[in-house]
Amino acid sequence: MNKFTVLDLLDLDLKEHNALDLQCIGGRPGLTREIRVPDLNRPGLALNGFFENFGSERIQIFGRGETAFLRKLEAEGSTDVLRRFFEWDVPCAVFTHGLDPTPEFARMAEEAQCPVLQTDLPSSDFSSRILRALGNVFAAHETVHGVLVEVFGIGVLILGDSGVGKSEAALELVERGHRLVADDAVEIRCVSGNVLLAQGANRALGHHMEIRGLGIINITHLFGVGAIRDTKQVQLVVELELWDSDKVYDRIGAEERTKEILGVKVPYLQIPVKPGRNIPIIIETGAMNERLKKMGYYSAREFNQSVLKWLERENARSAYLRARNSAPDAHGGSD
Repeated sequence: MNKFTVLDLLDLDLKEHNALDLQCIGGRPGLTREIRVPDLNRPGLALNGFFENFGSERIQIFGRGETAFLRKLEAEGSTDVLRRFFEWDVPCAVFTHGLDPTPEFARMAEEAQCPVLQTDLPSSDFSSRILRALGNVFAAHETVHGVLVEVFGIGVLILGDSGVGKSEAALELVERGHRLVADDAVEIRCVSGNVLLAQGANRALGHHMEIRGLGIINITHLFGVGAIRDTKQVQLVVELELWDSDKVYDRIGAEERTKEILGVKVPYLQIPVKPGRNIPIIIETGAMNERLKKMGYYSAREFNQSVLKWLERENARSAYLRARNSAPDAHGGSD
């Protein structure tokens, strides 16, 4: 991934239950310091002078306990440990609960050019939020050429060669009441080891679409804010391809096909495109079928079971009729 700095942390566009509410209150020259690991450290032991295995590469969190101890150190004039603390190249120090650093801590932070940040959030809330944010930032990611649409609550990633009709199919889906997440360039991140979260690779472009013969259109302005979504989990991959008459396409769906993205296997459908096929309705049906599968209902399996039961009944019936026709007359033998 690209270099991620403290300034980038401050610039994260996080809202509501993800907001960090961070502001810089000191050490501004050090805002370009790099954050290298998605982890935190409570420097209680370091403030006591124990620096063995000190997590200096982590963001340092100062809650009520650490701040009270800083006041005690300053009242006793024991500030040598603070000087030792700032000899380490820590990325930044964050004071939670809206607490302020002690004057001596603030002065040494300025000398060391170590950024000092502040948030009104409690330590526990801030820790869970920033770990979630850093997990997304440091997650494995890739950018794919395609369109991501939310259809009946399912995140559908539409892939295919250029000009096959991905954007047109997505536009029809939006017109039918579904939501656009990203068009053309979709950035996918693997979080929590098995969840693929995706968004537009270029947030500055917003929710625009390129339609050949029409140009660039703004989905938000045309269809309203209810027709867009910023991020969505990739739960189904649909690949569009031009119809190949020599190719045998799946007509039953009994085989569960998947496509691997960043080490995660995602349900996969391959849909041939030709005049007369309503691709948006097929994608809608595929999304609804995927929701049924998540509820434990598999249409293809039920169909196979029904066919097997029918064959068993037919075989039993045929065997019964053969046995009956070959049996001797129950009322006597031959003359």
